[in-house]
Amino acid sequence: VRKNNTVADVTVYLPLDTISNAKQFIKLVHPEMAFFIKYEYWPNYLNELKNQNIKTYLISGILRENQAFFKWYGGFYRNALKTFDYFFVQNESSKNLLQSIGFNNVRVSGDTRFDRVVSILERDNSLDFMDSFTSFGKTKRTTIVIGSSWPKDESLLVNYINQSSDDVKFIIAPHNIKSEQIQELKNAITKKTVLFSEKNNVDLSNSNVFIIDTIGILTKIYSYADIAYVGGGFGNPGVHNILEPATFGVPVVIGPNYSHFAEATALVNMEGCISIQNQTQLNEAFDLLLHNEDERLEKGHICSTFVQMNKGATQTIINHILD
Repeated sequence: VRKNNTVADVTVYLPLDTISNAKQFIKLVHPEMAFFIKYEYWPNYLNELKNQNIKTYLISGILRENQAFFKWYGGFYRNALKTFDYFFVQNESSKNLLQSIGFNNVRVSGDTRFDRVVSILERDNSLDFMDSFTSFGKTKRTTIVIGSSWPKDESLLVNYINQSSDDVKFIIAPHNIKSEQIQELKNAITKKTVLFSEKNNVDLSNSNVFIIDTIGILTKIYSYADIAYVGGGFGNPGVHNILEPATFGVPVVIGPNYSHFAEATALVNMEGCISIQNQTQLNEAFDLLLHNEDERLEKGHICSTFVQMNKGATQTIINHILD
């Protein structure tokens, strides 16, 4: 999936982090610069890059006190940090943690993901089949998009869907699209349901639930949402990317496990995003957003404003590197 892009001439998985792999891969690629993102610390690759004097950067880094770098036994991990020429981190606390162990080659630049999701707004996000599904005659039905859902999310969501009004449309894009799990999900839903793989020669407007059993189109589908539920929040490490619906000005509902994600924590605190822990709270959140348009628009506005206010990390990084 990731190979089908126009960003680079070659897109590959990075081979396992061994000394021999690192030497061979870097010899083949002979990069002028290397960039690692967020939590990616590959000690053997980092050491080989350092040995060959190849400039290496951490982008959108985020650090916490409980990481090994900041423990008494963390010498090996701290040595890996010494291989970076510069750290671009998401927040002041990450900068302060790095400075506390002697790294001053650090700058708060923010998270480059904001720039990516802002750029989504500039492209054509229309999908003909989505226009058909969300419409009833010339009227657009209120639409809830459920993205990257897991079974723990779906058990609550299915209960809500089955007792909901026929005036509401639901789109579910599960994290796992294995046919047996898709069929199990479809069988649990009592509303009229259609799969993406079955959409041809079907009048989508007659269905209440649309299950997306393919990948690569969820971001565009979020543009049709009035409300979004982003899955993963009942598992570890936690909720999936909430910025994609947020950039479209859509209020977001998530599960309880989001504390490792700065953007989710911020949006919950700002009340653009609602975190739920059980069936009752999910029902209340959806009912509030469905029946109170002012509340829905206000939370959506908070989300889109938050994304716009946090863009610019990419340009900050590029300006520093080019200087």
